[in-house]
Amino acid sequence: MSESEELHKGLEGVLVAESALSYIDGSVGKLVYRGYAIEDLAEDASYEEVLHLLWNGHLPDSEELDAFTDAITEEAAVDDVVLDALAGLAEADERPMAALRSGVSMLSAADDGDSDPRDSDAALETGRRIVAKIPTLLAAYDRLRRGEDPVEPRGDLSLAANFLYMLTGEVPDDASAEAMDQALVLHADHGLNASTFTSMVVASTFADMYSSVTAGVGALSGPLHGGANQDVMELFFEIEAEGADPVDYVTTKQEREDDWRVPGYGHRVYKVKDPRAKILEKRAKELSEASGDTTYYDYAKAIETFFTEEKGLDERGIAPNVDFFSGTVYHQLGIPVDMFTPIFALSRAGGWIGHVLEYQEDNRLIRPRGRYVGPENSDFVPLDRR
Repeated sequence: MSESEELHKGLEGVLVAESALSYIDGSVGKLVYRGYAIEDLAEDASYEEVLHLLWNGHLPDSEELDAFTDAITEEAAVDDVVLDALAGLAEADERPMAALRSGVSMLSAADDGDSDPRDSDAALETGRRIVAKIPTLLAAYDRLRRGEDPVEPRGDLSLAANFLYMLTGEVPDDASAEAMDQALVLHADHGLNASTFTSMVVASTFADMYSSVTAGVGALSGPLHGGANQDVMELFFEIEAEGADPVDYVTTKQEREDDWRVPGYGHRVYKVKDPRAKILEKRAKELSEASGDTTYYDYAKAIETFFTEEKGLDERGIAPNVDFFSGTVYHQLGIPVDMFTPIFALSRAGGWIGHVLEYQEDNRLIRPRGRYVGPENSDFVPLDRR
């Protein structure tokens, strides 16, 4: 590479693939999956319908949806060899995202199906098995680390409802199941984000789907990608513990720590409020009011109002993203804070798989270049003379 060639650090603005799965217009806060507005899908489509849309290119009719959902439900159970490994990780107090990463990788050991990545049908079936089992993995791990036995999945519940059931041991009410399902719809895909691109890089070598999804989990575990919703809730817990005013607390924290930023604020793509944040804000309000405790929702709204009306951050392209309200939703559902990012992965796995399948239809090994800036013409000195 010559010095005159432009360097694109972080590949920002570089087109590396074409995709029909999702589209984002960050200037107006628009997100669509295969042409459908996220607002419509979040309001009226289930996560299973969205998976079918992403993987098969169209929304299913009733017969297709039943068959698709049944196929997922049939694969939800996790083999004992994987559960035993999770128990060991729980005993070692492993972080949930790390446990998920290891768990997804271990699923291949108990998979006797055809997982040949060069066979698109086999790759799709492998992806289906992975998506079916991730909720079981996560719920089992959380119960194991609490000293409780895993709960087996039920065949009569949606993926979202089954996850909450396996987590708590109780069938969720309709409002909780709908909230969980909506959150999964909203997180299912989002263009070529870091974890999706990571999955595609691995898939471009024709590694199997387990490797691609495991890599996606690893990328999502980094604090610059996933995890802001956990940070938001931990901030709210701090405010509550201090008995502080939320606006005073965050402004004081900003003054004392130059590099501190309000978690859940700003986005690499969106220059206005994230459309997913608008939807989850409404859901957080509904759940909070139904529970009789609006503390954390009120914190979020007070902080947002201050930064919008007093500081004008929205005019500078800085506004709440999806994580600013999703944590409040998950907390209202009784989900532990360190499970928030794993739930992100639970949903986004559907998008990772969709992009892998799409990219492999016209696969080319992803192999960028780097500019060498090291020393030249170094004289080698034998070991005995160094």
